[in-house]
Amino acid sequence: MSGALTLTGVSKSFGKTEVIQDIDLTVEPGEFCVFVGPSGCGKSILLRMIAGLEDVTTGEVAMNGRRINELPPAKREIAMVFQSYALYPHLTVRGNMGLALKQAGEGRAAIAAATDRAAGMLSLQPLMERRPAELSGGQRQRVAIGRAIVRRPKLFLFDEPLSNLDAALRVATRIEIARLHRELGATMIYVTHDQIEAMTLADKIVVLRAGRIEQVGRPMDLYNDPDNIFVAGFIGSPQMNFLPGGLVGLSSAQVGIRPEHLTISAEAGQIAGRVSHVEKLGGETLTYVAAETPGLLTVRQFGEQDHRVDAPVWLTPDPRRILHFDAEGRRLRG
Repeated sequence: MSGALTLTGVSKSFGKTEVIQDIDLTVEPGEFCVFVGPSGCGKSILLRMIAGLEDVTTGEVAMNGRRINELPPAKREIAMVFQSYALYPHLTVRGNMGLALKQAGEGRAAIAAATDRAAGMLSLQPLMERRPAELSGGQRQRVAIGRAIVRRPKLFLFDEPLSNLDAALRVATRIEIARLHRELGATMIYVTHDQIEAMTLADKIVVLRAGRIEQVGRPMDLYNDPDNIFVAGFIGSPQMNFLPGGLVGLSSAQVGIRPEHLTISAEAGQIAGRVSHVEKLGGETLTYVAAETPGLLTVRQFGEQDHRVDAPVWLTPDPRRILHFDAEGRRLRG
């Protein structure tokens, strides 16, 4: 059975320094929840508190309504996949995957069945007698995930599991994790600093900054309807453009516009500037325009576009897509 996780008033301090501040959060059974935020925001520490690897200073961590603050990690029915893989070099793939069950006193037949099942899900059957040194980074990460699956936990925790992989492997492993989530129907919490991973994997994203939750919501809700400038700027790649409201005839202190919601013209528009740089990515073109007041603005266009560097251009935002913010960066709605 998948686990429902509830955090109530959870805080963490190291001495006088509070690194996690009054977190209230519910992760529903079977949900894929992603913690995202810049380096140092507290997302990995929060994950370790859920796992029992860090003590909770104040507040409660509960699984399926049961307080687990005082339970050691091995008793929490939680499996964690680390960035570093954490495999035993002297054990084979089979030995690494089945170790937790062996330590729990499971019989050989049960261990073999569980490891074979996980190996089949992850296409690891040809590698079962190899040791970690004989595996690629992507294969090692699949073994680490398989070791977690074998335990049949109520909750899976992933701590930046793709950061050691190259770009192509990150995409492939990301797809694999999403497939496993669908097949297992398991509750998963995934930590990353990469908002693209967050957008593509999550049912629910938790955006953290300086130990606090800035916003919780579905990926496209955060993208289209952020609560503040921080969330608006962090979610989305390329980043949202920000400019003074007066520049486009609005009274807001500041407005935001996504790169795909700006049009570019050599003839007329609302914002004057010059082309600073052009990135042709095949399926899309990113044009960076230096405007006098807001600075560098990004325009995203479909397909291949030709814009000469240093050419004068005009930009016009889609008025239906402009987001308004007050002087403190809070979203103005309505």
